[in-house]
Amino acid sequence: MLKFPVAALMLALAATGAQAQDANYPPQPPPPPPGAQYGPPQDDSAHFGWADVLRVDPVYGVTQAAPHQECYNQQVVQQNPGNTAAGTILGAVVGGVLGSTIGKGDGRRAATVAGAVAGGAVGNSVASKGSSYETTQTNCTMVGGREQRQIVGYDVEYRYRGEVYESRLGYDPGERLRVRVSVTPAE
Repeated sequence: MLKFPVAALMLALAATGAQAQDANYPPQPPPPPPGAQYGPPQDDSAHFGWADVLRVDPVYGVTQAAPHQECYNQQVVQQNPGNTAAGTILGAVVGGVLGSTIGKGDGRRAATVAGAVAGGAVGNSVASKGSSYETTQTNCTMVGGREQRQIVGYDVEYRYRGEVYESRLGYDPGERLRVRVSVTPAE
């Protein structure tokens, strides 16, 4: 009497467990309509299933980056050199004129000469400092020509119906991989 309810309970638990396991995966997509070609040619004995992905390892390739020029703007201070000859002459003339207004006779001559010498020295000093200004300068350098690593594929290990397989794919499949299963008779 207890055997029937226990067997029914075990069957119900097994069905619920199988249904809960399938609930974690998306439903299997429908087959393409007759005559449609999506990917490799289809045969009547092929069907699709889902495999659990066990491991995904990226595969790296080395590429050579093409050299290119990179430019940037930089603020710089430019010096404009002055004209020392003109400054010396102008300073001497101004100093001589100012010196000639001082004194009388030989004192005036001495003051004129002293004013011209002092004015020439001051004019030379002022002219030699020149002027400075800020401007923008563009600097360019060659960059590149070095090797870079980039992902070219993925080595994927997956399990389908208890068997473990490996494939190289062009994408990371995530936790599950849709597989195409084809059965042919062994001859």
